Amino acid sequence: MPLTSKQKRHLRALAHKLKPVVMIGNAGLSEGVISEIDGRLAHHELIKVRLGGMERDERSATIDEICQKTASELVGSIGHIGIFYRVSEQKLIALPKA
Repeated sequence: MPLTSKQKRHLRALAHKLKPVVMIGNAGLSEGVISEIDGRLAHHELIKVRLGGMERDERSATIDEICQKTASELVGSIGHIGIFYRVSEQKLIALPKA
């Protein structure tokens, strides 16, 4: 289910105080990094990922790949930080109605 702009705005506000829990360096996106992001999303629902050492086009492609492989939604990206959301079984975050 795609997020509405109101829901994305709410999630960005919640993510403001968060620190990046996964950092991707010059080696890029590996299966280990994907599994770490997947595990963090299952536990937290909303995470920040730092995408260091990449140009803008490569960052965009990496963000798309993360969303695809982890079945998550991109809430927003600013500079080298991407904010990702995926509903977990515990439903930790209450989203506003569409």
